[in-house]
Amino acid sequence: MSNPRPLEEEVYDMSGARLALTLCVTKAREGSEADLDALERMFRQLGFESTMKRDPTAQQFQEELDNFRQAMDARNDPISCAFVVLMAHGLEGLLKGEDGQMVELENLFEVLNNKNCRALRAKPKVYIVQACRGEQRDSGERVSGGDIVMVTKDSPETIPTYTDILHVYSTMEGYIAYRHDKEGSCFIQTLVDVFTERSGPILELLTEVTRRMAEAELIEEGKPRKVNPEIQSTLRKRLYLQ
Repeated sequence: MSNPRPLEEEVYDMSGARLALTLCVTKAREGSEADLDALERMFRQLGFESTMKRDPTAQQFQEELDNFRQAMDARNDPISCAFVVLMAHGLEGLLKGEDGQMVELENLFEVLNNKNCRALRAKPKVYIVQACRGEQRDSGERVSGGDIVMVTKDSPETIPTYTDILHVYSTMEGYIAYRHDKEGSCFIQTLVDVFTERSGPILELLTEVTRRMAEAELIEEGKPRKVNPEIQSTLRKRLYLQ
């Protein structure tokens, strides 16, 4: 049997500007400031132009993201990558603004897709969501159609609407996300540690984040809990931040 050929490594060009927008509801979310400090340190180390907005209403979540897109499309210099960090109370598919109103995550995700954001077309867009996605708690487990024809061309002139996007959720669908009232959230703190201390493609870094979180034991009201992030990717190339 012949040896399979290793994958050729295509990487995103990261020589242009790197931009980050963080929208964080801090009210009734103790520990948020520790997360914001950690993210600021991470973005500075990774060479991002970082903007942080505290306590957006549901409408302001949408408006700030629209402003972020418009500012990028108005720039003359090339942009390589954008990060959007969304931190709030939430339910599956929804974030709660400072005013108690809900905004749909899908509406926020659509702002920067290949159709709507010219500056980021075919460029990596990373959404990091620190929010609950339901009420379930995980106590942990012990370890022991039809015919579709694919036609490819060498140099396609179009690109799908939803490629080059990475969604990183702090917890699985339906589950609670945990946050310490002084030290911040397990997810954001672990992600910042890995992204600033390690180098490699972002999906490998996120695998390390997942490994560390899966090993960690959280105690809630005297009961041990487990939590792990969920990663959804339509990246077409390897994304290196370091």
